Amino acid sequence: MEAKQSGGGKRIGVIGVVHETNSFAPGKTGLEHFAGDWVEGKEAFIKRYRGTKTSMGGVIDAAEELGLELRPGLYTQATPSGMVTDEAFETIADGLVQSVETHLDGLVVILHGAMVAESYPDAEGEILRRLRRKFGRELPIAVTLDLHANISPQMAELSDLTVIYDTYPHIDIYDRAVEAVRLLSRMLRGEIRPVQRLVQAQMLIAPQAMLTDGGAMKELMDRAFELEKITGVLNIGVAGGFPFSDVEDAGLAFLAVTDGDEALAERCASELAAMAWENRKRFLVKQYTPEEAVAIAVRHPTGPVIITESSDNVGGGSPADSTQLLPHLLAAPKTSLLVLYDPEAVQVAVKAGIGGKFSCLVGGKSDDLHGEPIPVEGKVRTLFDGNYRHFGPYMTGQYARMGLTAVVECGNVTLVLTSERVAPWDIGHVRSVGLHPSQFHIIVAKSALAWKTAFGKYAKMEIDVDTSGCCTANLHRFAYKAVKRPIFPLDTK
Repeated sequence: MEAKQSGGGKRIGVIGVVHETNSFAPGKTGLEHFAGDWVEGKEAFIKRYRGTKTSMGGVIDAAEELGLELRPGLYTQATPSGMVTDEAFETIADGLVQSVETHLDGLVVILHGAMVAESYPDAEGEILRRLRRKFGRELPIAVTLDLHANISPQMAELSDLTVIYDTYPHIDIYDRAVEAVRLLSRMLRGEIRPVQRLVQAQMLIAPQAMLTDGGAMKELMDRAFELEKITGVLNIGVAGGFPFSDVEDAGLAFLAVTDGDEALAERCASELAAMAWENRKRFLVKQYTPEEAVAIAVRHPTGPVIITESSDNVGGGSPADSTQLLPHLLAAPKTSLLVLYDPEAVQVAVKAGIGGKFSCLVGGKSDDLHGEPIPVEGKVRTLFDGNYRHFGPYMTGQYARMGLTAVVECGNVTLVLTSERVAPWDIGHVRSVGLHPSQFHIIVAKSALAWKTAFGKYAKMEIDVDTSGCCTANLHRFAYKAVKRPIFPLDTK
């Protein structure tokens, strides 16, 4: 009961938009892509997110814990994809600002940090600018960001405090939202006066190098946690960045929040940036050709072996229809599983019906970067509407949609053909169609590291494959135009 009263009747708003924009991905992201997750008002917000391990669920629970009156506005999100159109951005940005009630004591803004619109390379900074234009500097604003955020000086300057995910794969989304609300509540009670400082490391790193439970990234995180124990330090954020957004502020950055001590914040963030630079070569990723990857997987005595095709990383905005591994899987003597986005092939399967013969060109239809359509023949095993909810550690309870989905068996290869792009963030995208990881010797995960929340506990081995695509870990494949130079590894040895 005491916790319920600690908010002192304060009213806080919550709004948000989450989109990770890949500026190298084919196509544009329009307003229709946000339609599946467009929630406005308190009743709808509470109904959809209460009890979920999401940022939104964390805000709900923390507000109740602290006795804060929660006033939700607009929240929307879309699967990572190509550049956001100006029409979509203007509608979303204006809708967010208009949905914020007046006479609030504070505001939580849930953002990704790597959203890019056609005319707004710093889309989230622009949203914060519009909020400040309407509400001024008097309204305390707490922001949550994804670990893959590209943090601009504008984003840091226009928010009062920022909390960034500490994990990749992201399993602390809920906890960081709770932390942000608690810090905001302390600010509203006059207990703290947050100031924050941003230091960019002049490094682009691929997502595979951002694993937070091992290697150089873990060491950065561990040091950040140690710095948080210093008196006056409120939060230390490590943002690995998103190298597939070609914007000025892309890359690894550190954001330190302290209680009124600007020099301390600067010192903490600068120390971490220096530590990262000293270890920069440890962030490079070892990969294999498709032939090598499949051969290594076949030779491994037990499965499942996870072949991570990060170049077609759905969670990074790729089209999810790369076929560059498929011919090698079809020729392999071991069972394998591959999920492909191909609405046309799904319709062929529907026409054939369960148990029917399937013959179709699959995948490779989004652009010329992710392979060509491959002819396959097989048998339709399952048809499914594609709706399920996450039950693994990543955003537990979150609704997910694959669209109309077909499972087709083609010799040793099982294809899961979807009508909407789906990232392997949760085992539900396999279990929902009656499959289990233990059935396969090889599983292709169109992901960098987030696949671990779906297949991590089953994996006997993992192999990174180097194929062409808009999310490749080989950053030298991209023709960057906007990113601030010089930057490692593009320019510096």
